Amino acid sequence: MTVLTGILIGLASGIVFGFVLEKSRVFEPGIIVGQMQLRSFIMLKVFLAAVITGLLVLAVMHGVYGVKLSLKPLVWQADIIGGLVLGAGIALAGACPGTSLAQIGAGYRDAIFVVIGGIAGAITYGYFDAGITAFFAEKGAKVTFDSLVGLPFWMVAVGLAAVLAVFLVVLERMVPWRGEIGADVDGVLPLEETAETGRVGKGAQRA
Repeated sequence: MTVLTGILIGLASGIVFGFVLEKSRVFEPGIIVGQMQLRSFIMLKVFLAAVITGLLVLAVMHGVYGVKLSLKPLVWQADIIGGLVLGAGIALAGACPGTSLAQIGAGYRDAIFVVIGGIAGAITYGYFDAGITAFFAEKGAKVTFDSLVGLPFWMVAVGLAAVLAVFLVVLERMVPWRGEIGADVDGVLPLEETAETGRVGKGAQRA
């Protein structure tokens, strides 16, 4: 693959990702904060759909075309610490690194500060990267589901995708997405309606 081909594939993937992100409304601050507070599940549903799609694509690429998987060691300490820091930032900002760019495109001017903060954080991490890497380096093994159960990767990927798909369908039946979208399509209901329902998005209809 040439550099130009890689750039074009990256641009095409970014366009598709941005389109789906905007249409799903996952970039809306109200939906993001609602998910972090477990009051809205649109974000979880979209991410589950993405994971299911990724598993099926990897199953085909690896099982049919023999594409090699690049595994990273399991470093649970780093995963827990990083997850908590990232989650706290997402809850406070109502945005994550990807959605902040979509928010800027949608006219959320405060998202610019989220992007600036993300760049500042990345630069700061760069200065401490050597020490952080040395602290967590090689403390975890490359653990995969297929190696644990002794089955081919494609089979485990398809099975896991099926389980997640069932969970996604059940979740959607329990909490339909149309009832989680606020009147102004930002995932937030008026305070009086929230007090009546006890749940963000319950009973609301898309404008």
